[in-house]
Amino acid sequence: MGKRVDRNPPPTLLHPEKWCKEFNHFISQCLIKDFEKRPSVTYLLDHPFIKGAHGKVSFLQKQLANILQDQRQLNPVKTRHERMHTRRPYHVEGVEKYCLEDDLVNLEVLDEDTIIHQLQKRYMDLLIYTYVGDILIALNPFQNLSIYSPQFSRLYHGVKRAANPPHIFASADAAYQCMVTFSKDQCIVISGESGSGKTESAHLIVQHLTFLGKADNQTLREKILQVNSLVEAFGNACTAINDNSSRFGKYLEMMFTPTGAVMGARISEYLLEKSRVIKQAVGEKNFHIFYYIYAGLYHQQKLSDFRLPEEKLSRYIADETGRVMHDITSKESYRRQFEAIQHCFRIIGFTEKEVHSVYRILAGILNIGNIEFAAISSQHQTDKSEIPNTEALKNAASVLCISPKELKEALTSHCVVTRGETIVRANTVDRATEVRDAMSKALYGRLFSWIVNRINTLLQPDKNICADDGMNVGILDIFGFENFWRNSFEQLCINIANEQIQYYFNQHVFAFEQMEYQNEGIDATVVEYEDNRPLLDMFLQKPLGLLALLDEESRFPQATDQTLVDKFEDNLRSKYFWRPKGVELCFGIQHYAGKVLYDASGVLEKNRDTLPVDVVVVLRTSENKLLQQLFSIPLTKTGNLAQTKARIAAASRSLPPHFSAGRAKVDTLEVIRHPGETTNMKRQTMASYFRYSLMDLLSKMVVGQPHFVRCIKPNDDREALMFSQERVLTQLRSTGILETVSIRQQGYSHRILFEEFVKRYYYLAFRAHQIPLANKESCIAILEKSRLDHWVLGKTKVFLKYYHIEQLNLLLRQVIGRVVVLQAYTKGWLAARRHKRIREKREKGAIAIQSAWRGYDARRKFKKISNRRTESAIHIQAVLKDSIDDKSSPQVESSDGHAETSSNYPAITEKNWHLQAQSSPNGCDVFARQANQHSVSGANLVSSRTSHVTPDCQDPSPAEAPPKPDSENGLAQKQRTPRRRCQQPKILNSPEDTMYYSQLNGTLEYQGSKRKPRKLGQIKVLDGEDEYYKSLSPMDSMPEEDCSAHPFLFSSSTKGGSFAQH
Repeated sequence: MGKRVDRNPPPTLLHPEKWCKEFNHFISQCLIKDFEKRPSVTYLLDHPFIKGAHGKVSFLQKQLANILQDQRQLNPVKTRHERMHTRRPYHVEGVEKYCLEDDLVNLEVLDEDTIIHQLQKRYMDLLIYTYVGDILIALNPFQNLSIYSPQFSRLYHGVKRAANPPHIFASADAAYQCMVTFSKDQCIVISGESGSGKTESAHLIVQHLTFLGKADNQTLREKILQVNSLVEAFGNACTAINDNSSRFGKYLEMMFTPTGAVMGARISEYLLEKSRVIKQAVGEKNFHIFYYIYAGLYHQQKLSDFRLPEEKLSRYIADETGRVMHDITSKESYRRQFEAIQHCFRIIGFTEKEVHSVYRILAGILNIGNIEFAAISSQHQTDKSEIPNTEALKNAASVLCISPKELKEALTSHCVVTRGETIVRANTVDRATEVRDAMSKALYGRLFSWIVNRINTLLQPDKNICADDGMNVGILDIFGFENFWRNSFEQLCINIANEQIQYYFNQHVFAFEQMEYQNEGIDATVVEYEDNRPLLDMFLQKPLGLLALLDEESRFPQATDQTLVDKFEDNLRSKYFWRPKGVELCFGIQHYAGKVLYDASGVLEKNRDTLPVDVVVVLRTSENKLLQQLFSIPLTKTGNLAQTKARIAAASRSLPPHFSAGRAKVDTLEVIRHPGETTNMKRQTMASYFRYSLMDLLSKMVVGQPHFVRCIKPNDDREALMFSQERVLTQLRSTGILETVSIRQQGYSHRILFEEFVKRYYYLAFRAHQIPLANKESCIAILEKSRLDHWVLGKTKVFLKYYHIEQLNLLLRQVIGRVVVLQAYTKGWLAARRHKRIREKREKGAIAIQSAWRGYDARRKFKKISNRRTESAIHIQAVLKDSIDDKSSPQVESSDGHAETSSNYPAITEKNWHLQAQSSPNGCDVFARQANQHSVSGANLVSSRTSHVTPDCQDPSPAEAPPKPDSENGLAQKQRTPRRRCQQPKILNSPEDTMYYSQLNGTLEYQGSKRKPRKLGQIKVLDGEDEYYKSLSPMDSMPEEDCSAHPFLFSSSTKGGSFAQH
């Protein structure tokens, strides 16, 4: 191996002190010679120097021109003009190799300083993503970056991970490709402290998964993209360290078809912080939706419709400074957010009636917060409460569509059943306040749960799609670890949930892997890590766990917060629990992320979370159908509303909202019983809800193959390009990133059974028709054929590095791609051959149909002509018979009259012929068609036609007139006299002959006959074998006295063929 040639150092500015710090840094980044370390153009465009130049183009151009002019005067340089040859393409060898700094596992030195230095260097270059094997570290940039456009989505679609810089899209693509390749559910776990960017990361993952799983239904894709915005408006709030902090746990399952197309989605929500509705800490705010709706209704001038005051805000959202009211009335951000929420409701498929009901319930909560109580004294009681100002009570009752009187009774009194008797007792001011706040929390919690269930109903897979064969990609976005200056019961639950997520991470990254090393006999280095299992047992075990002790103390009516802390101290014998001295109502917990001090004030009451039955009864009598539904459906063990069965047609979900509105009918009385559903509300506490929620969440997560995204907060001031090494190091230590780098470098993150490995990858080393055995030899053949290294075989499993799976999948994709190409060509050839056969068959069928039609049309025309000729022949024969009968009687004719008739006949015939030619464009068409079909008419018809039509058409002279027959028998005998075969053909000297010749010639040409009429010189003649010629055989014509005796016979025939029209 040759010695590496040292490169010259990159060029620098001549006088760096003359330039600003940003410009020096920008130039140094641009002049890096090593392409592996050189930043891309995209990241250079986001450099502070480039961003600071926006809006100063003209000023910078003038300044640059002055600098160039000064340089030319000081150092005149002769310029050489040369031609650049570009015929040979520019090629850089090894361009596919990615920067080694993209993955911390590639570092030779693994210590805290090296990792911190690499992360800080990348962060200052706006490279916020870094790999730790197959785990992604995401640093919050606290600014908008232009690296999430559709162009970047296409860049991270089915490509090798090393082909592009680390990105959140790469993690989403890895989960998607594993799901499609292995047909197995996937789970993406996003964890980190509050304010580290978990919610935004979840948005980006959903965005990229929607891009990867492009569905034919565009409406469904738009709905999925709008889900997060709608849910976060109701579940997120502003805290002291995060302006958009998730105050609930969200597990979004995106459902895909076996081919990888999105077909639906489902949301599971856990542990909503309902106490935020009634009270917020200093510097914090209520849920976003309250400010959005107030600002939206204010600008729409609809506050009066919902009984909301315009001058003074509700107690639940107002602050002491009055700044919130100023923001609502003056700023446009809240109004735009309200319009965005309305758009989300409309896109997802909520009806206008449902949205209006949601707004009324939210307005009712705000009005309930304005209800105040005062103590009154009576003869028997001195702690009775009343409502001095009933305006807020009436407003709340009006918006919630309930009776003001019943609402007042439910707030100021309660019913107690003792020995079958109902006793009404008055509430104190404190008790009435607790009932009011409990009512507000129950309204908001159930409304939020109903919105989530409604979204699940509208986004469920179509019934026409087989959802049983589908696969899921789950995305966990849960509240981050919190440590405020005052931490209460909510922070305790949030941090316990984060402890559970950290335990899940440890089990998959460390525990399961090292356990399989021992079982399979693999010699691997044991990596030490911080196991938080004892801490979780202290929280969750029974009967001496912290949550179990809390539930036990909550059942005692006389218990107080002080007795609760004392019970914790007496029973929790653990190094993770301590009680500070000098503070009565406090206790401390040593979490994986650090020590946290909790305030026990109000913990018992928050855990009880009691809602009086009187309030439930009043709310069930509301005229608002949605409000009735919220308190008619029982709660599950996780504290959420049970899923209602919605009768929605599958077709209506694919229609736009304005078409499907009115079709979605929800039966409020038809409820699906949840497996963990319970109706025993007295025994359920917030701690029990929390425990079942963790169990349900873990049951969903363990089904899929995990992918981890660890979000890091670089500083607490939320400023861009500020990297606090101490703050980042604390998070790296608590999340176990340092140990993760070590185990990813030394260990084997993928363990696959022999049978599954051979079944999945045997295409790489065997032929398709071969069925290799699931043994070590087959696995070795596949691994050697794939040219992988650093793999190990155990007793029953193949142990692979984190990057081996990606390489195998790429090779498998290439093989399958070649197979698909061959199949495509084969299917194309088969389709072309089938198309050719079908086309030939269709052409033959078309010819057969055309032939049949032509035959049918010819027969129809022939039948029509034959009928006309038959009728004409019968008429002619009848007239002939009458003329013969008249001849048998004695007649006296003068020779002059006879001669006059005979001499006038040719003139009459010629005149009638010209009249017929003018009336019909075809001339004597009647006679031609009759002559053309003459052979079919029979012997009698031929005789009749010949004896009467021929004299008229040939215009005979007296010299050529045949002798007069003596009787009818003689005429028939002459008509049947055949013509000799070698007799001289007759000259076409009559109009009828010429017309027939033309008609016959056209018919023969149409039929394609080879027989053509012969020509004698320039005179057209007819063949002796012609049918028409045979009809003109030499015989005696009719007597002249017959013709003169019946002139109407010939005149009518020459005037348009009256016989044919008869």
